[in-house]
Amino acid sequence: MELPVKFVEKMRELLGEEAEAFFASYDQPRTYGLRYNPLKLTREEWLRIAPFPVEPVPWAEEGFYYPGEYRPGKHPYYHAGIYYIQEPSAMLPAAVLRPKPGEKVLDLCAAPGGKTTQLAGYLRGKGLLVANDTSPVRLKGLIKNVELAGITNCTVTNETPERLAKWFPAFFDCVLVDAPCSGEGMFRKDPGMLKEWRASSVLSYSRKQSHIMRAAARLLRPGGRLVYSTCTFDPRENEEVIDRFLQEHPEFELVDIPRTEGMASGRPEWGGGREELQKTVRIWPHLVRGEGHFVALLIKKDGPEGKEQTPPPYVRTEELEDFHTFMKNNMTTEIEGPFVAYGKRLYAVPPELPNFQGLRVLRPGWLLGTREKGRFEPSHSMALGLKKGSFRREIDLPADDPRLLAYLKGESIPWEGERGWTVVMVDGFPLGWGKVSDGMLKNRYPKGWRLAEGGILTDAE
Repeated sequence: MELPVKFVEKMRELLGEEAEAFFASYDQPRTYGLRYNPLKLTREEWLRIAPFPVEPVPWAEEGFYYPGEYRPGKHPYYHAGIYYIQEPSAMLPAAVLRPKPGEKVLDLCAAPGGKTTQLAGYLRGKGLLVANDTSPVRLKGLIKNVELAGITNCTVTNETPERLAKWFPAFFDCVLVDAPCSGEGMFRKDPGMLKEWRASSVLSYSRKQSHIMRAAARLLRPGGRLVYSTCTFDPRENEEVIDRFLQEHPEFELVDIPRTEGMASGRPEWGGGREELQKTVRIWPHLVRGEGHFVALLIKKDGPEGKEQTPPPYVRTEELEDFHTFMKNNMTTEIEGPFVAYGKRLYAVPPELPNFQGLRVLRPGWLLGTREKGRFEPSHSMALGLKKGSFRREIDLPADDPRLLAYLKGESIPWEGERGWTVVMVDGFPLGWGKVSDGMLKNRYPKGWRLAEGGILTDAE
C-alpha cells in the first residue's frame, strides 16, 4: 500500500525503530469482525448458530473475527439484527465505557451507529440511550442500525454538543466521544481515506475534538464516566487532546484501562509529559489483529449536580384505543410505555426520557407504528424489537429456505394460515411484517431495506 509521504515521515519520527514493523503491517490482509447482539441472543446461542467460522476478539466479549472470504451481510441473520459488522478495534471504546443497565448514556458522535448498538447491548433495554450526531444524512444510517438491532430505549438527536450541554447539564452517567478525526488508523480498512488525508487537517480536527470534549464534560454528572476515542495515530488528536482537557478540567482524572495482549499504553512524551497518559490505550496494527485506535477513560470526580428534568408530554391512555385494539388482535405480549406521539407516529419511550422540546429529535424512542383514521399500522422496528412468541401469527423459516430471500426482496410468498398481520422469522428471529390473505403473505418489508438480486454486502463501520 502506497502511504502519503508526509504520513510516512511523521510515523518514522514517532516510532523510531518500531516504524518498519508498523509499515510492514500495511502489506498484510486487514482483519474482519462482527458483534453478536445481546438483545437478541446469548453468547452460547450465537456460537451454536454462527453460520461461518469465528474467533473471539480479546477486548470485546461480544466481538468475533471472521474470515475475509465470507460475506455476513448477505446472510438472513444480518437482516434479523443478530449481529453487527464492525472492525474489531472499533469495538474497544464502548467495551471500555460498558454502561450498566438502568444508566443514562450519551453517544455524542454516534453515526453510523456501531458503538450505539454496542452500548445498547450492555444496557439490556434498561435505562436511557441518546445517540446524537450533527449530520442528518449520517443519522439515517444510524436509525436503520438502531431499528435492526431491536433497540427499544434509544433517542436519536441531531444537535450540536453545546446545545445538548445547555439543555442537560450533568445529566448523563456515561458519555462516549468517538471523535471525528483524520482517520489514519483506517487506511488499511478503507484505502479511500488515503486520498482524503491531509497533514494540515490534523490541527483542525484537534481543535474540534477539544471543543466536543468541553461540552461532554458539562453533560456528565459527578461520578460519571467519559470515554474519548479516535481511529487515528497523531498525538495531536490523542494524547495532546487529553492533556489539554485535564488542564482545563481538574475535576476529571484518567482511569487505567485493562489491557489485552498487544495493547500499548499512551505515550506521555507525546502529550506534554503527563505520566497519567500511560493509562490511555493505543491499538497498533502491527501489534494486534485490528486497525489503529486510541482510547481514554476518565472519571468526573466532582462538580455541580444537574437540574431535575421534566418528562415529555405523554399520550393519555384514552387516546390509544386504536393501538390497544391492534395489540389485542395481533399480539400476545404487552408494551408498557410510557408513550409519546410525533404527528401520527407513536413511540414507546424510557421512563428516564427528559423533555427534548426545542431540540432536533429524529426519534424520541421505539417507533411502534402510525395511527391512521382509527386503525394502527405497526412499524418494522416494532417487529424487530420483540421476540418469538410475542405475535399471534408467526411464520418461522430456516435460514436456507428460498422463501426468506423472496421475502427480503419484497415479494409475496405463499402461506396457508390465519388471515391478518403476521411476522416472518428466520430460525426464531423476527425479520418483519406481512399480511396473510387468501393463501398468500403480502409483503410489508420496508421498501428501502429490500434486497437487490443476489443480496447485499454491508460493512457499516
